[in-house]
Amino acid sequence: MAADKQDTWNATRLPDLAGRTAVVTGANSGIGLTAATALAAAGAHVVLAVRDPRRGEAAARTVNGSAEVRRLDLADLSSVREFAAGWDGRPLDLLINNAGVMMVPQGRTADGFEMQFGTNHLGHFALTNLLLPYITDRVVTVSSGAHRMGDGEIHFDDLQLAGDYGPVRAYAQSKLANLLFTLELQRRLGESGSRVRALAAHPGYAATNLQSHASSRAALLFMKIGNRFFAQDDRAGALPTLYAASQDLPGASYVGPDGRGEFRGAPTLVGRSAAASDPVAARRLWAASEELTGVRFPEGASAVA
Repeated sequence: MAADKQDTWNATRLPDLAGRTAVVTGANSGIGLTAATALAAAGAHVVLAVRDPRRGEAAARTVNGSAEVRRLDLADLSSVREFAAGWDGRPLDLLINNAGVMMVPQGRTADGFEMQFGTNHLGHFALTNLLLPYITDRVVTVSSGAHRMGDGEIHFDDLQLAGDYGPVRAYAQSKLANLLFTLELQRRLGESGSRVRALAAHPGYAATNLQSHASSRAALLFMKIGNRFFAQDDRAGALPTLYAASQDLPGASYVGPDGRGEFRGAPTLVGRSAAASDPVAARRLWAASEELTGVRFPEGASAVA
């Protein structure tokens, strides 16, 4: 059950996860590594799904528990397919879609998608659907309070933002896509009779190396100042993800910090923008994502669960 709101929740409150398996994308540093470490400490076998296996192996050596490293580049659908094809058929209790890029200069993935939309949303969209036949418990996708920024909408007429790219605009769209993906995934899971749940979380303002790829010196300086005076560390930033991954919450729940502005604090259920709650937009985005990736919601998705 969810912890009493007056009793501050932390990673020591995780239930016994012995015998369970979790995949955490982007687990070589920051919130991903912190979440993976906490899950392993609670008894889970954790797969660190990372772009650079050497960095992943170094990270895995810091994990006190059962962990392995597998290569996954979310900016390359062939890598996503290879990762999913290499799954050995064992049940996967928990998938944490954590990896991402933030406010980077304009660029393209291996498949020609705008880098932030392609990595943060389309890569995880494909990965989740390819692994879904094995997932037994839940999918947690890491979004951001930044889903309210930019234009606050999905640009269906220009999903790759080829005509008007802006680093913040693109990041905001990708994080809004994470929430709409969660909403539509939960609808499809429920409709199929699956007990698997789709949830989302955001870390608040967390000081991680994600900000190191910002598109300008001014943005880097702003983030450096913010990290020093306003941000919480990656241990606190990982708590909403861990809470969403372990507590008895309704499908499509969104977890974030309970402090002012949701910048920091203990994990709790939080709100989202009206655009992130739009079921019509969620279905439209899902259809567009299927067309772009060639990956679809699997038939019999409820078989394992």
